[in-house]
Amino acid sequence: QVQLVESGGGVVQAGGSLRLSCAASGHTFSAYAMGWVRQAPGKEREFVAAINRSGSSTYYADFVKGRFTISRDNAKNTVYLQMNSLKPEDAAVYYCARRVDSGNYYDTPSYDYWGQGTQVTVSS
Repeated sequence: QVQLVESGGGVVQAGGSLRLSCAASGHTFSAYAMGWVRQAPGKEREFVAAINRSGSSTYYADFVKGRFTISRDNAKNTVYLQMNSLKPEDAAVYYCARRVDSGNYYDTPSYDYWGQGTQVTVSS
């Protein structure tokens, strides 16, 4: 079965950096676009970033452009999210997700499998 396992979350001061990883198994990783979605307490899940199957195209929510970078290593079945210049409002549980074919990259319903999430806390 499809499994997505995130790691790399933690506590960081505002302005700091974290790198999230998501290890995928149970499917042909290179055949799917992947994304990161986050959810803060009391808020809905929101799209953060996505990357196409080959890694040649990336997509970002406006609030992370210029600060976050998504990448993937198909040989390692892993997708990454490098987060720089973190702000307190970036604090959330970050989920890795697999995009269904032809789904809109920016819409969370376009993702069919999700990891368990990793907590990111940003102190001011």
